[in-house]
Amino acid sequence: MQQQTITPKAGRDGTCLIVEDSEFDREKLRRILARAYGGMRIEFAPSIEAARRALESGDKALILLDNNLPDGLGANFALELACDDRHAETPVIMVSDWPSPFMWEKAASAGVLYVVNKSEFDARYIEAALRQFKGRKRRVN
Repeated sequence: MQQQTITPKAGRDGTCLIVEDSEFDREKLRRILARAYGGMRIEFAPSIEAARRALESGDKALILLDNNLPDGLGANFALELACDDRHAETPVIMVSDWPSPFMWEKAASAGVLYVVNKSEFDARYIEAALRQFKGRKRRVN
């Protein structure tokens, strides 16, 4: 797992977790995030298992999640996150090469905010997700 640190501007611990196995796509997402939120820390996870380990180290302000990962589907991982009280409120954006109707349905049931084709992804999705997160009331256990 790689990490790039920049000062936090929004959300929880100010960290965005990018779950993406392609180095090219990780760099593309990092650049978009850095341009829009240069103050947010970025962590990379190339697999679902690496993402689980990253989440053990603390809450994230945002998760950018690919669907096709070496150890499973991002949509299934989004469902796992939605069922975990520690991460159920974390905003998730799925960024995939081939968003299918099946993936959209699973993502919607997991509370994923957006499902976006990688070629169409830009800062407006990040801004909207962080704005929605800030506007939501936190659940009280």
